[in-house]
Amino acid sequence: MPTRAIRWFRALMAPYRRSIQLKLVLTMIVLSVLPVIAVTVLAAEKSRSSMETEVVETNMSNMKWTGIYISDQLDRLNHLIYSIQISPDLSDYLNEREPDNLSSQFNAQRKMLNTLANVYYSAGSHVIGIQLYLKQSQTLFTFNSMQNEITTVGGIPPQYAEMWQANKDYSIRPSSADPERFTLTRSIRRFEDQKQTGAISLEVLWSQFDQTLGLLGRGDQHQVLITDGDGRVMYPVQARQSPPPAGVQAALRDVKPGPGMLQTAEHYVFYNDLDVVGLKLVKIIPTSSINHSAFSTMLYGIVVGVISILVSICIAVFIAWRTARPIVRLARSVQELDMIKGPVGEPSIRPDEIGLLERSLHGMAGRIREHIQTEYSINLQKKTAELKALQAQIHPHFLQNTLQMIGSMVFSQKPEDTYEVIRSLSEMFRYVVREPQDMASLRAELDHVGHYMRIQQRRFPQRLVFQVETEEQAMDIRLPKLSLQPLLENAFQHGLDRKAGAWRMAIRVEIMKEDVCSITVSDNGNGMPPDKLEKVRARLENASEEPIWAQGSHIGLSKVSSRIRMNFGVHYGVTIDSEQGVGTCVTIRIPFTSAEEGKV
Repeated sequence: MPTRAIRWFRALMAPYRRSIQLKLVLTMIVLSVLPVIAVTVLAAEKSRSSMETEVVETNMSNMKWTGIYISDQLDRLNHLIYSIQISPDLSDYLNEREPDNLSSQFNAQRKMLNTLANVYYSAGSHVIGIQLYLKQSQTLFTFNSMQNEITTVGGIPPQYAEMWQANKDYSIRPSSADPERFTLTRSIRRFEDQKQTGAISLEVLWSQFDQTLGLLGRGDQHQVLITDGDGRVMYPVQARQSPPPAGVQAALRDVKPGPGMLQTAEHYVFYNDLDVVGLKLVKIIPTSSINHSAFSTMLYGIVVGVISILVSICIAVFIAWRTARPIVRLARSVQELDMIKGPVGEPSIRPDEIGLLERSLHGMAGRIREHIQTEYSINLQKKTAELKALQAQIHPHFLQNTLQMIGSMVFSQKPEDTYEVIRSLSEMFRYVVREPQDMASLRAELDHVGHYMRIQQRRFPQRLVFQVETEEQAMDIRLPKLSLQPLLENAFQHGLDRKAGAWRMAIRVEIMKEDVCSITVSDNGNGMPPDKLEKVRARLENASEEPIWAQGSHIGLSKVSSRIRMNFGVHYGVTIDSEQGVGTCVTIRIPFTSAEEGKV
């Protein structure tokens, strides 16, 4: 992986290493854009930080005052319980000495119910029931809008037993019958010995706190909760089905008493204790909510920053382009030294040192170009004269063998077969004699070797198998004329001539990577030993004028390679692979260009 990353980095940086203009543009962009980006980022972060501070301070203040208001509401409920505890009627009932006196007992009970009724009706609509349990008499008083009764119980009711076992004098617990309610319970202790003699419970609606909780400004993503000391949700009801994250609950167990704030990875958590009753007021705000709130404030700074960056980039590119333009033009003038065609562009009229250097280089390039063109023209004329001399003749052995075959076919074959051979020979002469251009299309070359191979297949009908595989998009590329026939002739003369059995020859045309066309001529002939193969490869590499596998004045492999290199450059030419007893494979590499681009 590191090696691949290094390769990608080098490929990405390659244009900048080769171009001073790109380096200057990149440097100017960095110098102009980085300060703008830094200022924009700092301003955006400052805006977000200010928004965060404002949200924290506002919610801390709201939590403090909301906690006070809810504590006051809970205190009022406690006062209702205290009013029952200090009621003379309760004292009279507890101090009743003659339990057998039914009349006296009835009057004490009626007074006690009247006391509960007075408290119930004075408490308001949010208190929906009152219970009074007296341990000594095992009596349970119940008063609400639907019930007004006194019952005798066989033991301590479970809710009171749990509270006393936990050694608590008060508790707040959600109602099991209705989740919208909660029960506030306080114990009654005897003044003399502080023994628990009973308990008073108020059945209260949670909704009495809704208006107060609204002071915290609940948002769509905010959660405002009332929890117990362990972080379990008491209210609102829907939050019990989707409680806060476990990390928030765990953090709330360890917080110090009083108002405060803690921050987790994804939330801001504000909390405050509700006096006496052991509950907590909690507000949870997602971090994304604060970022979203700050976004509108940040947006203006971001827009201004983006505009400033774009303007900086435009100015940097313009300055870099103006500064590097003469240097780039000078570099292009140097590149023109490799060109063979006429001069390109006009000399610079700049009065500075770069202009002087460019004019001097332009003049020197013109003189070098004239010298190259002269030498190239002389060499090309020489090669063209050699080619035209070779085009004027066909291998005499091939011509003699073909004419003899035609003569024998006149008496032994159908006229159509004889005509096919004569026509193929005629087309070969037509291609050689009547096509003056040095370059031909691959289609024309394949047609020419097709006529040649049809004649050979008539000569060796039972032995010779010939195949051509090509790609249609490669048929119009240009290559030196008579480049393929010499390869086929060499295969017959040096590979197949002394081989027994079937002869197989093939031409395969492929378009390779990097816009290279590969033309391969292969046979299953005798091949050649490694030492001879190395000598042949050395001659092809040096493009020697000494013919390879050529007889008389006909075109050999080295001449085909020389002509390809002369037309397309040293990166192209002819390569050969051979294995003794297996066969030989000769490959021509030429650039893949269109017909118009390939014309010379």
